[in-house]
Amino acid sequence: MKITDVTLTLFAWNDIPATKYGQLSQEFSGTSQMGLVTITTDQGIQGHAFLGSASRGANLDGQSLIDYLKPVVMGQDPLDRERLYQDLQKRYRNTTPRVIGAVDIALWDIAGKIAGLPIHQLLGSYRDNVPAYASSAVLDSPEAYGEQAAQYKADGWAAYKIHPPTISAKGDIAVCEAVREAVGDDYRIMLDSTWAYNYYEALAVGKAAERLGFYWYEDPLADDDMYNYIKLREHMDIPIMATEHSPGGFTAYAPWLVSQATDYLRGDVAVKGGITAIYKTAHLAEGFHLNYEVHHGGNSLNNVANTHVIMAIKNCEYFEVLLPSGAQKYGLIEDIDPDENGLIYAFNEPGLGAKIDFELIERMKTAVLS
Repeated sequence: MKITDVTLTLFAWNDIPATKYGQLSQEFSGTSQMGLVTITTDQGIQGHAFLGSASRGANLDGQSLIDYLKPVVMGQDPLDRERLYQDLQKRYRNTTPRVIGAVDIALWDIAGKIAGLPIHQLLGSYRDNVPAYASSAVLDSPEAYGEQAAQYKADGWAAYKIHPPTISAKGDIAVCEAVREAVGDDYRIMLDSTWAYNYYEALAVGKAAERLGFYWYEDPLADDDMYNYIKLREHMDIPIMATEHSPGGFTAYAPWLVSQATDYLRGDVAVKGGITAIYKTAHLAEGFHLNYEVHHGGNSLNNVANTHVIMAIKNCEYFEVLLPSGAQKYGLIEDIDPDENGLIYAFNEPGLGAKIDFELIERMKTAVLS
């Protein structure tokens, strides 16, 4: 079997609500460009992936897919995923991890369709469901965070994570206090400060989160500030989570482990370069008895890919549902939604197993790159 074509179909995503996750993320709204990656084989089997998100259109990365990655896979056996992954990584400077990840996901989709199995079974299934947590956007007031957290608790979700305003440490502590008061002492809450603080601010907010019984403290410092992460971890009794955007991809995890700069590893198929990358990392983390908590994938089909990996590993506790849903879900006929017990379930059709809304894509199509 050989790969005969790679295309990227761009399609419009409209009516995105105004959304922000912290001072380092610009507010986005309105319209974005999504992309459907299609890898075609000489036996007529196609693999798919989505490229892009509400905050970063596929049009920004799409040409590098065609110019630099399509030549790597054309004429190759799609089942040679590891060799192709290594070759794609060599083009890292010419493209982005999101584009490499999309190609890798589409190759896994082909493999599952050839085998007649869902990807999580190709990886080696560990479970068929996992708890979901609600992950906030920036809200207007501490009271708004408290009300939202209480609602998700009442709806049966396993946990709630705060993305605070990150305008001041004092203001973020007030948000943490409001959420703990709203949900009570027995409900699991986490804090993601989106790389916003210097060391002293991070320590102050972290000590408040510790006092309030938070489950983890995520990304308080710059994503490359390993020196201060080591210091911060020495002074904290709740887990520190870093490495979501640590520069360098898969191999960049090693110095964080050796330096003992984080308690959990973090990533997803978009920011780390596909299913192959995060599956490798989950096993790397397991070797150090650490969790690998999978981050939201940025689009609906990436989250399906994330789900397959989560179902095939032991050391991930949760599936992240990033809010609001109008800025995160698009392009599938049926998207991922937790049930009344706060659980999401494995996809069990061959390959990715998701129902892509091809009619919507055709209706909203703006261009095809090939």
